[in-house]
Amino acid sequence: MISQVLPFRVNEYVLSSLIDWTNIPDDPIFQLVFPQPGMLSIEDEKRLSVLSGDPANKLQLRETVQDIRSRLNPHPSGQKELNVPRLDGVELAGMQHKYRETVLYFPGQGQTCHAYCTYCFRWAQFVGDADLKFAAPDPSQLVEYLKAHPQVTDVLVTGGDPMVMSTERLRSHLEPLLAIDSVRTIRIGTKSVAYWPQRFVTDQDADEVLWLFEKIVDSGRNLAVMGHFSHPRELETDIARRALQRIRSTGALVYGQAPLIGRVNDDADAWAELWRRELGAGVVPYYMFVERDTGPHDYFKVPLAQAVGIFQAAYRQLPGLARTVRGPVMSAKPGKVAVDGIEDTPQGKFFQLRLLQARDPELVGRPFRAHFSETASWVDELELAETTPADIRAAVQGI
Repeated sequence: MISQVLPFRVNEYVLSSLIDWTNIPDDPIFQLVFPQPGMLSIEDEKRLSVLSGDPANKLQLRETVQDIRSRLNPHPSGQKELNVPRLDGVELAGMQHKYRETVLYFPGQGQTCHAYCTYCFRWAQFVGDADLKFAAPDPSQLVEYLKAHPQVTDVLVTGGDPMVMSTERLRSHLEPLLAIDSVRTIRIGTKSVAYWPQRFVTDQDADEVLWLFEKIVDSGRNLAVMGHFSHPRELETDIARRALQRIRSTGALVYGQAPLIGRVNDDADAWAELWRRELGAGVVPYYMFVERDTGPHDYFKVPLAQAVGIFQAAYRQLPGLARTVRGPVMSAKPGKVAVDGIEDTPQGKFFQLRLLQARDPELVGRPFRAHFSETASWVDELELAETTPADIRAAVQGI
């Protein structure tokens, strides 16, 4: 019933190698991939239940599903309104340009995943609604845009998951970027090492994709595989570790990032273990994100006050080389807002905040404060301190 609204997909590797079937429904990987009661409101679940029971309600059921999806904030942080670039006044399909140096590219053939995460902030890519999807049929418009914007040095190829594509198809999207001198880093956002490590080890074209990686590195560019690892169990299997070895043997860099997810990894020891395993596998711990305000956000959200405590307790357990990780971080409308800590002062209790990245580069790195809240789980639930500079206030509040 819930999967009529939120997309559901899982594969045999996740079912047989990652889920502990003796701990259902509390197993974190089960929570990560199987839709659960409570992800939708009680009222919406009742409506879906009633309508699903009678085939005569098919049209009304479809309309109800669309209504529920529209209320789940399918494109958070102004993705559709603020991030879509233009060239000669024309909006470009399958691209986002939020930060000066980085363009996101969504190849149309990579808009699915080996399995779907229930928390995924890209869930709107998978529900079959063309109006909700970012997708580019080929890289021709991207290439023209990059030629016109030499300040862009990084292209993040994302989805979905680009690694669901065959190597031949992936090559058709990546190789044209090598003709753009200003592009110095190509990033690939992927969950494949966690959900289908066979892609780099035993799939029919596993060797070919590694040769493609080598070609990109040999061109003098950085290739960064942005691995989405949500739980330490995803790095327990031999084949996942072998996949990482093979990727790194090409000269590619591998970074680990994931959101803090209630019922999945809202535990300091789990994060400390994840980051230690990443370090041991040659993965650079990069980001602990705050779960975005989209989809079943109320089911998975963790208050910022709790998130800070989890991050700091995990961080204290790490060796120095794993302390590359940053968090908790909100990818919000103005940019990436880090919650650096909680400060008690004679004037009251405050969150210490900082923009790690911003639409306006002049805001990057600048600290500011917000009044402490036990319950706030996103930046728009915070009351900024009276001392907040006017330009930061305007960016954060969307003034």
